[in-house]
Amino acid sequence: MSAGRIAAIARRIAQGFRRDERTLGLMFVVPLVVMALLGWVLRDTRDTTVGVWIVNEAGAAGQRFVDAFREATINAPDGVDLIGTADTEDAAKAAIREDNGDMALVLPGDLLTDIAAGNRPSLTIITRGTEPGGEASQFGKLQTVLASAVRGLVPEGVPAPVIPQIERATVYLTPDADEVDVFSPIFLAFFGYFFVFLLTGISFLRERIGGTLERLVATPVTRAEIVLGYSLGFGIFATIQIAFLTLFILNSVQTPAMGPIPSLTIGLGVNAAGSPYLAFLVALLLSIGAVNLGIFLSTFARTELQVIQFIPLVIVPQGLLSGLLWPVNQLPDALQAIAHALPLTYAVEGLREVMLKGADLSSRTVQIDLIVLAVIALAFVALASTTIKREVA
Repeated sequence: MSAGRIAAIARRIAQGFRRDERTLGLMFVVPLVVMALLGWVLRDTRDTTVGVWIVNEAGAAGQRFVDAFREATINAPDGVDLIGTADTEDAAKAAIREDNGDMALVLPGDLLTDIAAGNRPSLTIITRGTEPGGEASQFGKLQTVLASAVRGLVPEGVPAPVIPQIERATVYLTPDADEVDVFSPIFLAFFGYFFVFLLTGISFLRERIGGTLERLVATPVTRAEIVLGYSLGFGIFATIQIAFLTLFILNSVQTPAMGPIPSLTIGLGVNAAGSPYLAFLVALLLSIGAVNLGIFLSTFARTELQVIQFIPLVIVPQGLLSGLLWPVNQLPDALQAIAHALPLTYAVEGLREVMLKGADLSSRTVQIDLIVLAVIALAFVALASTTIKREVA
């Protein structure tokens, strides 16, 4: 083994990196930018006020609890706001569906009897059921106010229950829905977008390196036709990929045990509340945009490694800002503006509306999401056309 030969190989690699300024920038600058963005999101994410409705089934006796709860919200530093009272659970759920509140608290008829007897009261809390992370934070705030309100109603000499017993109900899905059910729209949007972008970018780069693209430009075919043709070709396989992802998420097949191989479940078996065809359409428009984005950005890369290095610039920021981890409305104002320019934001929103809330094409939110995704896909077609012109003209 020769130390000189080893050093020569290492020196060659170092000189290659030194001459590749783009790779050096992606290696040292991009990680700092991504970490700075993550730090900004974590430190400046807004702590929003929790809007609560109370469904009073205890009548006049329950009004005492409502008054105590209102007093507790005034004194609470945790940001809980009593919006008002509702006559029925259905009325409270309707208010939450219309985004007029975050949670509802149902008071049973025997609430004050239990409190006066020193028993732990039982309350029902209704949440949306679509964002477990955010709802867990809201629930923690509500518990603090509940404990304060209950202590204010306990007669002197009676031990106060610290925390009421909570039963949970949801507006969407079911209380026993697991994380896979809730995150299934994110799986479909993110993984479809990521893999379509990566495969398109690398495939289109190979077309350029092989000289196919330059020969096409020399023909009467226009640059817009070239991009649309490539977009259609790659789009066929993107459609197949999204179809497989959708089928995998929404279905499950149990394979029988064979000898030492145990029975396996293939697929997630998520029960979508809305039309699976509409969910497929939203994911398909996102993937078509990813195809055109991959074509556009691959014109700036010279190697497959450089295409992969675009992932921290394209995929990671969208993962942080598009509502995958934190609700968009809790981000700082500047980051909210950026989030509303990202295609993944609209895809996640649209898929959540369809798969979790059961929305259809009559939903204005779904309509806007579909239109924006289509416009973004067409915009990248135009950008890719101009980039090809600059490169080979």
